[in-house]
Amino acid sequence: MTTDPFHPDLDGVARWLPRSPVNRHTLSVIRLLFGLSARRTPKDVRVETVGPSTVRVHRPPGLGPSPALLWIHGGGYVIGTAAQDDALCRHFADTLGIVVAAADYRLAPESPFPAPLDDCYRALTWLADQPDVDASRIAVGGASAGGGLAAALALMARDRGEVPLALQLLAYPMLDDRTATRTDVDERPFRLWNNKSNRFGWQSYTGLPPGSPGVTGLAAPARSDDLTRLPPAWIGVGTLDLFHREDLAYAARLEQAGVDCTVVEVEGAFHGFDLIRPQAGVSQAFRRSQGAALAAALG
Repeated sequence: MTTDPFHPDLDGVARWLPRSPVNRHTLSVIRLLFGLSARRTPKDVRVETVGPSTVRVHRPPGLGPSPALLWIHGGGYVIGTAAQDDALCRHFADTLGIVVAAADYRLAPESPFPAPLDDCYRALTWLADQPDVDASRIAVGGASAGGGLAAALALMARDRGEVPLALQLLAYPMLDDRTATRTDVDERPFRLWNNKSNRFGWQSYTGLPPGSPGVTGLAAPARSDDLTRLPPAWIGVGTLDLFHREDLAYAARLEQAGVDCTVVEVEGAFHGFDLIRPQAGVSQAFRRSQGAALAAALG
């Protein structure tokens, strides 16, 4: 490994980012910080109650049924709020002319699997029922744990047959609890999420030690035996992300199952790079690729 592995656009910020900020000792403080940021709701965002959770709805100008995206925030299944992605959701709504609903969901360990996934599925069916949404053109997407939930949601939607999906947009998705058992990875370049945090996140979400045989394919989509008949996928991940290997493996399995899959590897990018440095050129290119995938899938 080189002594300076980070992408030039990310090198400066990468040097001061923590490697493993999320654990049982810091959980309450980090949640408090996310909660403070979620108190402000922009005027162009409408918050709707859906079951035990809420969705933050970003609507484009114009009339008539529009395509839609259900977006799911990240946070290792244990932290985060939909409000953290307001800027990204508004970007997709305005540039693509689509309705974007960002799902809040109950967090582990207080609400382990399947509660977060059930909340997201409830948000999906709610979105499909909205009069300003074209239910035949809905995508699901998310980042990190939100990407894992989006992948699981695609599996659930396929099996239940209630809401057809046009695309699964997965940004460095958290898909495989078995990664947390690996001891062969060089963690020096990881930022924001390493295997110490990963073990905590998966244990909290599944209630089982990572790698346990009882973890199902809906909890960890990489465990699913059947990836056929899923919507097309866009998967983007940095080469310095803990999830790089598991994401590429999942993309390969999708393609083997006959699912169209676009893979974007970002050289020298760490976990969550586009949210930490959204104005960086490499992050803008990542977002453009996401937008192009959504535009193609949603028409």
